[in-house]
Amino acid sequence: MKKLRPKSNLDELCYPYIYEDSLLCDYEILTDDLTRMVGWAINDLGVLRQQYPKSIELQTLENELNWILPLCYHLNGSIRGELAITEQDHQQLLKNYRAIKTITENAISGFVLPGGVSPVGVLNKCSSMCKQAIRLMVKIHNYEQKEVAEILPKFANLLCNYFFTATVLINKVTGFKETPFISKSYK
Repeated sequence: MKKLRPKSNLDELCYPYIYEDSLLCDYEILTDDLTRMVGWAINDLGVLRQQYPKSIELQTLENELNWILPLCYHLNGSIRGELAITEQDHQQLLKNYRAIKTITENAISGFVLPGGVSPVGVLNKCSSMCKQAIRLMVKIHNYEQKEVAEILPKFANLLCNYFFTATVLINKVTGFKETPFISKSYK
């Protein structure tokens, strides 16, 4: 059977690399989706902020998510194209993450079941998508022998943790109490 190939009509081609076999295309589609999800979270956070107009924490989070939004697209293109995530970006994200951790340090302990008002669900999904992106980076680098700069999985790991901690912050501001998860598998 012959391979699927793009046709000559550009109106019927959604992405130039959509027909390639490499996991790099899957990574780019995933990080494109991540960027769109962050945009969705920003919109939902704007709606939530109307209910909590005096919350400096939610305003700061919205500003940070707006800063993160283009970085997700930079994460997207930094393997196939030029590396666009810098150590300065990583340090700023680390600073932002640690600030949220300080605010939420007593909010939860251990694993919790996901829940909360929007955009908590969207940000939880963003966190999971970061994990998927990291796994694809590992496979692209280790099995497809395509160089992945060390800053990219480092940044994506931190971004994953940032998104989760942002959900804890939102739940703290809104008064949502997470339900602890007690594993039957790990004790």
